[in-house]
Amino acid sequence: MTEVRGAGGFSELLLLGPGPSNPYPEATAGLVRPVLGHLDPEFLALYAEVGARLRAVFQTANRVTLPVSGTGSAGMEACLVNLLEPGDVAIVGVNGYFGERLCEVARRTGAEVVRVEEEWGRPLDPERLLEAQRTTAGGRARLVAVVHAETSTGVRNEVAPLRALQETGTLLVLDTVTSLGGIPVEVDGWGVDAAYSATQKCLGAVSGLAPVTFSERALARVAARSPVGSFYLDVGLLDAYIYEPHRYHHTASSVLVSALHAGLGRLLDEGLPSAWERHRRVGELLQGALPALGFELAAAEGHRLPQLTAARLPAGLDDAKSRRRLRDDFGIEVGGGLGPFAGQAWRIGLMGHGAREHSVAALLGALRALLG
Repeated sequence: MTEVRGAGGFSELLLLGPGPSNPYPEATAGLVRPVLGHLDPEFLALYAEVGARLRAVFQTANRVTLPVSGTGSAGMEACLVNLLEPGDVAIVGVNGYFGERLCEVARRTGAEVVRVEEEWGRPLDPERLLEAQRTTAGGRARLVAVVHAETSTGVRNEVAPLRALQETGTLLVLDTVTSLGGIPVEVDGWGVDAAYSATQKCLGAVSGLAPVTFSERALARVAARSPVGSFYLDVGLLDAYIYEPHRYHHTASSVLVSALHAGLGRLLDEGLPSAWERHRRVGELLQGALPALGFELAAAEGHRLPQLTAARLPAGLDDAKSRRRLRDDFGIEVGGGLGPFAGQAWRIGLMGHGAREHSVAALLGALRALLG
């Protein structure tokens, strides 16, 4: 059999961009399990186990915790389309590209969007978000939405103070696409009402599923509203599909669920604290070495993500040509910048199976060759 080879003849690229990351071997093995029907009892039992494992990783007791068929953006839409109706007020923290996307998705539901902005590369001030909730729409904004790990800048936004929203009628929605599995996420401890993620980053699986979780407070909001505008992402219909008595909704992929089940198993066997420490260690190793090579870290000190580093390029380094050389000559992929960072910065991910000292050593060696 002829071996399938990627760019530059490498059998497998080292994926050190903002996602997808290289999956855990266990997750890859899950992809070749026999295909099961979407209402097969064995598949539904597997789906239930995935829900239990996701509760452990989200650190929540929420009954409705499941993987939506779709990427992280589907998870974002699932949370917002279920919780927002036309005319509702949504307060959104914006300090990067994915805060902007939250605004756009909320706007498309017909909600009035109130932006709380910060410069790209700097963290949001939680008190400004709480103040916006107190002073907007008589304190009756439907929700506050925040990106925990802003993938465009490598910034970690502080979430714990937003638990104060539990004392109001305003829900808290959290984007954990790049944070879940890589740094602590405490859905119940932080009073998060709805959160979403993606499987191809720190969870160590492959793309195609978006884990979501909804609190009872959020579900009460869904039950009290007019019918959800999306049939496919209606959490009530998804709930009825996943939990007994099962009702057909859509044809979920058993192989993607198998891969996620295996990836979550690898993560939980390692232990969340150990996984967080591993991501911290390799992230600091990379971030400590980049300035000596002429890179400037974009995120403010004290708020940097270990698993995703945005770094401005050294003077004279061509963005597109250098990333192409990394890919073709060294078998390493990194991500380009977004928004004002486009052409000016790289986004380097050390996530899931890729969060290893070997990844850092391989990348730094390649960079020294490029810059030499």
